[in-house]
Amino acid sequence: MEIIHKQDPALLALANLRDYDAVYGSFSWDAARAELDGLPGGGLNIAFEAVDRHLAHGKGDKVAIRWLGKDGSRQDLTYGQLAAASNRFANVLKSLGVARGEAVFGLMGRRPELYQAMLGILKNGSVFSPLFSAFGPEPLKARMTIGSAKALVTTDALYNRKVAAWRGELPELDHVLLVRTTDKPLPEGCVDLAAAMAEASEDFAIAETGPEDRALLHFTSGTTGKPKGAIHVHGAVVAHHVTGRYALDLHPDDIYWCTADPGWVTGTSYGIIAPLTNGTTMIVDEAEFDAERWYQTLQDEKVTVWYSAPTAIRMLMRAGKEVADTYDLASLRFLASVGEPLNPEAVVWSDETFGKPFHDNWWQTETGGIMIANYAAMDVKPGSMGRPLPGIEAGIVERKPDGGVTEITRPMALGELALRPGWPSMMRGYLHEEERYKKCFADGWYLSGDLAMRDSDGYFWFVGRADDVIKSAGHLIGPFEVESALMEHPAVAEVGVIGIPDETAGEVVKAFVGLKPKFESSEALRKELLGHARKRLGPAVAPRDIAFRTNLPKTRSGKIMRRLLKARELGLPEGDLSTLESDEKK
Repeated sequence: MEIIHKQDPALLALANLRDYDAVYGSFSWDAARAELDGLPGGGLNIAFEAVDRHLAHGKGDKVAIRWLGKDGSRQDLTYGQLAAASNRFANVLKSLGVARGEAVFGLMGRRPELYQAMLGILKNGSVFSPLFSAFGPEPLKARMTIGSAKALVTTDALYNRKVAAWRGELPELDHVLLVRTTDKPLPEGCVDLAAAMAEASEDFAIAETGPEDRALLHFTSGTTGKPKGAIHVHGAVVAHHVTGRYALDLHPDDIYWCTADPGWVTGTSYGIIAPLTNGTTMIVDEAEFDAERWYQTLQDEKVTVWYSAPTAIRMLMRAGKEVADTYDLASLRFLASVGEPLNPEAVVWSDETFGKPFHDNWWQTETGGIMIANYAAMDVKPGSMGRPLPGIEAGIVERKPDGGVTEITRPMALGELALRPGWPSMMRGYLHEEERYKKCFADGWYLSGDLAMRDSDGYFWFVGRADDVIKSAGHLIGPFEVESALMEHPAVAEVGVIGIPDETAGEVVKAFVGLKPKFESSEALRKELLGHARKRLGPAVAPRDIAFRTNLPKTRSGKIMRRLLKARELGLPEGDLSTLESDEKK
């Protein structure tokens, strides 16, 4: 196996984590907490650590966010300006009666108002929950219902398209704050955010939150039932800060670009919190992926640390090395990737193209922060997730019939990736689902649901999900949510949804549909169902393909066997068929 060695003395001298074994052996979360200032009264608040504490250290004039509009416009927000704007937003919430602990949802693309809003929500002591702007109405409604949304901040265009029709079905949603992006009249019952911010004061006393007070609510998909709301607390900022420094090698003088959408946990933890707590200048590009625009941005903004996703990297590979070669990318110092496994070819390609490999890392919505990573001063084994962060104990375990687990220590033994609980950004629960949360733990381990292996050097290797969750372009998609949307169509009798390999996205969604007796399969109906799903779910979640089946494989209890659908689709071994309906086995 090819190993990419770190021999550059300048890189080694700059790395925050130069001696992995020494730091890992002496690390303590208490010491990591001491690196942050804490509120004057002794509490802890993510927004204070991200923004306001830098003002006390004389960095109020430093650029915190450099925003690049898709129309070519630019806007710089200093730490001082970001502090003032987030104070204004917090005062708007206070004037509306939005209280500490209440949930405020953000539905917006990469716009400055979203970043100001998130920080203001946290300063108010309220809970911020991000929403992916490409979601359709149904996923948005489901998440806001589960999260008991008190307020929503969004654009007027997104509100009119995706929220207005069902807003009245959420009795707790008292306030909708709109960023005006159209010349249409302000919708009834909504607040013009710019006007409200203009009248609000720039002074605000940050809520005296503690480390265990709720701060963030991130939704993730499961194999069955509704989305899960993972609860995170203000103490998570300790992990955000230290993992940004160790796993992403952030320094205060860095120009940092995280390409993740702020509607996902990466775009919050490492697209907002970690770069700000570490005092960097971060690039926010409103536009979607375009290879030449990305390379132009890297060149013109002199980006030093770049955090992206395997899907985007594979799209850059398809554009060709020759495109990258036309730009001056000498400022790049460290490249990292997350969201899905980064294939070895992409690591080698980036090393050949940029003179540096992408450093893969692993974490989950539930972990709140990076748990395993390839570090700047560490040899990279292409295809590996790397080694655990200081403060994180990871292992490979096997589940036992009694519900417990046994750790497997043999090198390259396949098992479930597990972590010892106790890190600050660990989720504190699934909202309203205590039993579901408890099932994530056994015998002193947090069970990730990911299958992995650990080699003799302590590097971990991702194998796949232990359940049916689909990982497409870094997004987790629950098959049940897709199946439910398709079942709403009058022609559909039953549905099974799986993920199938895709060269660019990693996996894409494919649905197998059984029709009701009076309906016949046709290309027209297939397109109609695809359109129905896209309208309900949005393009990020809807299936890319639909196949009609007379009989879907089911257990004797009637549960569709997604595992068997996938095996048959991909030509894999079908495994144990003992629970399969007898008619299906014939």
